[in-house]
Amino acid sequence: MDNRIFLFLATILSGFALIKVPLADSFLESVSPITDVIGILTILVFSLVLIYKGVRSLFSK
Repeated sequence: MDNRIFLFLATILSGFALIKVPLADSFLESVSPITDVIGILTILVFSLVLIYKGVRSLFSK
């Protein structure tokens, strides 16, 4: 089994954590929209990679 799949899953979880992190009432409140965009892009990219790897493994020998 490819160990990178677990890394991709961990990256997706970190994307969800980046979206849900509470930045209100801190000095990082101004970068909250940026962290949301980065989290969403991370989730989308690595989910697509997992789907690609899954489809590729279905059709390989």
